[in-house]
Amino acid sequence: MKALTNVRLYDYKTYIENAYIVFDKKIVEVGEMKNFKNKGYQIIDGKNKLVLPNFVCAHSHIYSIFARGLSLPFNPHNFQEILDQMWWKLDSKIDNNITYYSGVAAGSEFLLNGVTTVIDHHASGTEIVGSLTALKKSLANTVGIRSILCFETSDRYNVADCIKENMSFINKKHSEFDSGLFGMHASMSLSNETLKKISKKLGNNPIHIHVAESDMDVVDCKNKYNTTIVERLNKFGLVNSDSLIVHGVYISDNELDIVRNNKTYMVVNTTSNLNNAVGITDIKKYLDKGIKVMVGNDGLSSSMATEYLNAYYLTHLKNNSPTAMNLGDIIDIINNAYSYVGRRLNIKIGKLEHDYVSDFMLVDYEPFTDMNSSNAFGHIFFGLFPNFKPTDVFVDGKILVKKGLLVSQKTKRELVQAKKVSAELWKRVKE
Repeated sequence: MKALTNVRLYDYKTYIENAYIVFDKKIVEVGEMKNFKNKGYQIIDGKNKLVLPNFVCAHSHIYSIFARGLSLPFNPHNFQEILDQMWWKLDSKIDNNITYYSGVAAGSEFLLNGVTTVIDHHASGTEIVGSLTALKKSLANTVGIRSILCFETSDRYNVADCIKENMSFINKKHSEFDSGLFGMHASMSLSNETLKKISKKLGNNPIHIHVAESDMDVVDCKNKYNTTIVERLNKFGLVNSDSLIVHGVYISDNELDIVRNNKTYMVVNTTSNLNNAVGITDIKKYLDKGIKVMVGNDGLSSSMATEYLNAYYLTHLKNNSPTAMNLGDIIDIINNAYSYVGRRLNIKIGKLEHDYVSDFMLVDYEPFTDMNSSNAFGHIFFGLFPNFKPTDVFVDGKILVKKGLLVSQKTKRELVQAKKVSAELWKRVKE
């Protein structure tokens, strides 16, 4: 049993100025240092540290980590050309070995940023079957982080294999480190025939799909099917509880009503939307509708602190109001991710309380103004998030990052190999 002592503690609910945490895989006891009794614990002194629950990334594309630095002819004029010239060239060349090593690389970078649960939307055209198991192996077994995975079903691929991979992974015996959703690329790459096939196999399992990331997706659906995207999905019985509707830059009020009524989540990716110049998501509208919102990175920066900052500031810009979103809204969004992950992985996560999993991080922070329960998140959001980097990260009670460096020798060795594998992928893409 370990005891973390002399820390500031904050979990978006409770703030303790001088605290201790007794923990193993789960948190056993939390309290003020004046009440701490050492019962032979392994002591970890956290003086001058702030302890927070680890972050969740609610939508990512882990394979995209190997696109960093890749030079291809690239002069897109719209969103479809971005897919054609970069992402669909890349993912079509990915096999299970590349999938595994992309997980090692991305998982390690997430870990160093205090992100220890990832909801990923995977694509690999060269090998579909077995790809989610390969990704899970890298994230859970090698890096040591939690994940909820799916395969991006699309008419670009062998649809039968996509459905098989999703359902096979969903139906596997899972641990507290992994679970599955049913992945779909976007309406514009899914025929009615494919949606029918998915509907027959899906059951009550949630889907994970891009919706209205670009207005091209909306126009395509209107022209081909004379309806909106969410209405189309709902017609096939695909919008269900715990499903993830990702992006939603051009989503209508009626579609949002369907999302809310089916207890479906909206997952925003504001940084990616800026990068692709597709627009700014109206998060305020989602919140006003009573819809649960989460935040992802869409395969870009591994810093969720950056994503929360961008979601906050861009909501102000979108609505021409500095009060369109407040810090309480960001806290709710952060807690939505913990609630979702807890339900899907069957764990208690996101609080620094008895019986919650010991997934937390230490950050250097010595405030030069008063820090208390009423302003703690203001300190974190404006003081820490712009330059966020934890010094130590624990998952399931194990220290995986110490003094800003990875602890696992196995992970370090696999990262060396990952660099070689990325070079092989680049070679394939350029052929």
